Amino acid sequence: MSMPPHPWWKSATVYQIYPASFLDANGDGTGDLAGIITKLDYLKDLGVDVIWLSPIYRSPLADMGYDISDYEDIDSRYGTLEDWDRLLEGVHARGMKLMMDLVVNHTSDEHAWFTASKSSKDDPKRDWYIWRPGKFIDGEELPPNNWKSVFQGSAWERDPATGEYYLHLYVSKQPDLNWDNPIVRSAVWDVMRFWVRRGCDGFRMDVINIISKTEGLPDAPLVDHTQYYQPASMHFANGPQVHKYIKQMHDEVLSQHDLITVGETPFTHDASELAAYVLPQNRELNMVFHFELMDIDSPSESPLLRKPWTLGELKAIVGRWQRFMRDDGFWNAVFIENHDHARSVSRFGNDSPQWRAVSAKMLALFEITQTGTLYVYQGQELGLKNFSRTWGIEEYKDVASQNYWNLIKEQRQKTQGKEDVDMSDLLESFAQKARDHARTPMQWNANAHGGFTTGTPWMRVNDDYPEWNAEQQISDETSVYAFWKRALKVRKAHDVLIYGDFVMLFEAHEQVFAYTRNYGSTSALVLLNFKEGKVEVDLGEIVGGVAGYAFVLGNYENEEIGLGDKVTLKDYEGRVYVREALLN
Repeated sequence: MSMPPHPWWKSATVYQIYPASFLDANGDGTGDLAGIITKLDYLKDLGVDVIWLSPIYRSPLADMGYDISDYEDIDSRYGTLEDWDRLLEGVHARGMKLMMDLVVNHTSDEHAWFTASKSSKDDPKRDWYIWRPGKFIDGEELPPNNWKSVFQGSAWERDPATGEYYLHLYVSKQPDLNWDNPIVRSAVWDVMRFWVRRGCDGFRMDVINIISKTEGLPDAPLVDHTQYYQPASMHFANGPQVHKYIKQMHDEVLSQHDLITVGETPFTHDASELAAYVLPQNRELNMVFHFELMDIDSPSESPLLRKPWTLGELKAIVGRWQRFMRDDGFWNAVFIENHDHARSVSRFGNDSPQWRAVSAKMLALFEITQTGTLYVYQGQELGLKNFSRTWGIEEYKDVASQNYWNLIKEQRQKTQGKEDVDMSDLLESFAQKARDHARTPMQWNANAHGGFTTGTPWMRVNDDYPEWNAEQQISDETSVYAFWKRALKVRKAHDVLIYGDFVMLFEAHEQVFAYTRNYGSTSALVLLNFKEGKVEVDLGEIVGGVAGYAFVLGNYENEEIGLGDKVTLKDYEGRVYVREALLN
């Protein structure tokens, strides 16, 4: 029986580049487009189909380029529009595609639109942003509501020129656009058309589920009694008009081209809420990044803190999304790392010298055997890990880290009545969870600064680059890089790993994650030991038995392992078997 054709983006491997940290070609310490161009063969050889660039538009860099001051130009740190054209040409010449990061919930406060908007209450662009007068309580002027910024403090900033406040859900240099204004939406469609006309193949859409706010912008409920400002995502995530606006985007721009689209949808774990963005009949996006798995080790107070997680929780999340609305066309984005999260081998594997490579390979198997479009973050293919706990707070460059540190420090100074307060517990949390770990420069070779730059890097390179780098791994058949390269080929060779159903085995097992996949006449069996220590599993109960399964990939080198009813998995061992139905 032949299967219906699938859109190209479903089987694609997307590689996310964080440009500032990828490769610096001109020695100024910041990665650039010319640097990326020199590594296109590296990416093609790895097995990449689509390159996604984190923002490279003109920006004051208040939030590493997610604060854009000109959507139709490249920041001079990264190069020029002509450099982008050369990059695109090189990408297309190698049969790959290029995806841009669309950041349109907010702009930079240095964007010409906002400069006009704040110039006067009568300016035509005044209502391109969300302006409100303050409110007075007991003679004191307060912001229009009690919403807390995602990056701490009030989500409102008072502008002295007009005496009104503008909304910024992120930092104050990122004012939110007013999507309820149809002229703003048209301006966004024009930005998208600009890049599509130039040859861009798709968009990752930053926080696209927060573009519509609750009418009247009411106060958020009081849940954190330590501060006045309260988390308010119930009033801005998945708001009343969000689907109307994304459908309009689809009609105006997306439906006219064969693009890959993925929306980032934070603050949302509700499956039906997320499905609405993705189900094909809704004509919105191909897929979304939701964060239920990424939030598994985060307490409600902050993603920069760590709480313990169990394999049972991880299995429940993955299993639910792998099976979710499959027959209705829901499609997953499969990822375990990006620029906003610490390194996966440090979070979900074991980054000790003994188990780092083995557990990084096990996590690769976990990723390549799931249904969905696969996303790999720069350095993940090398098994890069979090930097050392010995690094001080001055090494953490991220605005989220700095703001949260300052907030907690001020709170402690106030309660303890002294300047010098112990912050070692927070530094320990940051060493495990901060976004900064994903942003250290790529480790290309054993030269100074890992070969990232000939100058002074904008951020310190992880100390392990002399022995853990791309050059060393490319020439080592047993390396994490070599394994990823093999694993991506195996995924491409077996449609069952991309499109098959998902049946979990040993659901209650707290050490082994095992599942079967079935597609047409083909089956796959995946066995993953998530912990240190050997473990035996009994496959005797598997529907259809284990006869006929052939070993296709495992993370212990040179072991083509047969399959019996009883299987012993070594520490962090992963194996994939495939069975083709016997034809009569």
